[in-house]
Order: sequence, then structure tokens, then C-alpha cells
Amino acid sequence: MAMSGETLTLPSFAKINLRLEVIGKRSDGFHDLCTIFQTVSLRDTITFTALNEGDVLTCSDPAVPTGENNLIIRAAQALRERYRITKGMRVHLEKQIPSPGGLGGGSSNAAVTLLALRRLWDISAADAELHDIAAELGSDVPFFLAGGTTLGIGRGTELSELPDFKCDSILIVTPDVDVSTREAFNGLNVQSLTNPESKRILQICRFEAESRGFAHSAMKNDFEESVFTQHPEVRRVKETLISLGAGQALLSGSGASVFGLFDRKETRQAAMKALDNEINWRKFAVATISRSKYREALEQVY
Repeated sequence: MAMSGETLTLPSFAKINLRLEVIGKRSDGFHDLCTIFQTVSLRDTITFTALNEGDVLTCSDPAVPTGENNLIIRAAQALRERYRITKGMRVHLEKQIPSPGGLGGGSSNAAVTLLALRRLWDISAADAELHDIAAELGSDVPFFLAGGTTLGIGRGTELSELPDFKCDSILIVTPDVDVSTREAFNGLNVQSLTNPESKRILQICRFEAESRGFAHSAMKNDFEESVFTQHPEVRRVKETLISLGAGQALLSGSGASVFGLFDRKETRQAAMKALDNEINWRKFAVATISRSKYREALEQVY
């Protein structure tokens, strides 16, 4: 049983979307999505200490809110309510993942919090129960309970494992642009779908993703058009990555981060060097993290 004062330090990885299609609007106000999530090596580091009561959250980045709005605090509260827990936590978040940036940093933090507190607070919660709590916290949160290469449909919370997609030479660029997810959705020209129509399209989407294995040719993100129109700087990031030798470049989530896939580390290195004069662009050289690597990195809480 976890004692007050026990400490866990865990990585909290970012994700990119290798594919992101917005299928249509649902009657509940959400959108039906078909997306392929992929964990990458860019990560925050979170240190959790069990307390008898109360929550204390500190963060290396002063711009990140540490109150009730932070998903780490909300994840802790959700566990407490569900399992009638009175224990508390002290958490320090060492932030590396740009926030917001379309890389799932907050969602990843929330999922890692659920896994860490299950262990520290000694909660006997099945994985399926954690998934339900994660889905209430946000559409991307359940994915981060397992990581790897994963198909997400519906709100993005119905997950199925895909074969590992491997690339060791990825460059993520996050320009200093604040993209509102709501505006990105509003900029889409998406029709409302009836339930049967939506189900049929999602079935086709799942079949395609699972049958062809994930091919580079399948890469697309439906948000690009609306985000590029509202924020030309983000379009410029994509065009620049391709001009510097990326075989593919794509917006991640609703942005503002764009990732480029390179076939060689040397080409990526040269691209990073060429971007030195873009002082408002943050750059991250990353590799994909497979499901087994993800599990290994978080083995203390599985």
C-alpha cells in the first residue's frame, strides 16, 4: 500500500496525428473523428508525491495554470469522486511540450496522473474504468493510457491498436501562434450526420486504417485548410519543412504544431540548422515511441 510521502517520477509523452478526418457533426454537439494517434519522444516529466490530504501543483512554466483548470488537478478530483478517496498529492510538472500546440500535452498529463494515482493511492481500478474517467476528462486522454500507434474514432475515444509506425527522424515545429480548437472546428465545412450515416463512414474509416496498414499516402488533416486560412504562419511552417527535405509534413491536431517526417537524421539536422533564424518557432527533434516502449517508460504504474 502506498504511504504518504511515496514519490513517483514519470514521463508524459506528446502525440502527433498521422491522420485526422472530421467525419461530421453529431447530435450531442461533438464531432465524429477518424484519427491515427502516434506517441513521440517529446515529453514532460511529472513527479507525484502522495499526501494525506490536499493538492499542490507546481510547474516549471509560469504560463501553465496550476489551479482547478489544470487537467492534472481535474484527473485527481475525478478519481477521488469515483472511488471516495480523501488522499492528496504534491505534483511538480516539468514542461517541455508546447501548450497549447496540438500535441496533446494536457491530455497526456491527465492520463499519466490517472495511472500514477491509481498506484500511489492504492486504488483497485480496472483499465476499462480508467478509460471511462479519461474519456470524461477529454477526447485525447484515453489514448495516453497506452500510447503507440492507435486508431481513434467517434470522439477519438473508441480506440483500436494499429501496427507500429516507426520513424526516427521527425521534426516538430511550433510557431508562436495560438490556434483556438473551437475556431478550427468552426472553420470546417462539416455537415450534420444522422447516426446511421456516421456509423457507416466510421466503419469504412476503421476498415481502411486497419487493412492497408498505415501508409504515408494516407496522411491528411482536415483542419489544415481552416487553420492555414486563419493563421498563414502555420502554413508557412509546413511549406518550409517540405522545402527543407521533409518527405511529408502535416498539422498535428488543430495546431499550431506541424511535424515533418525525414528519411535521414542528417537531413533533419540540416533542416533544424536552417530554421535557426526563425526565432519564434520552437523546434523539437523526435522519434516515434511504440506501444511497448511507452509501457516500458511507464512500467512503474502498469
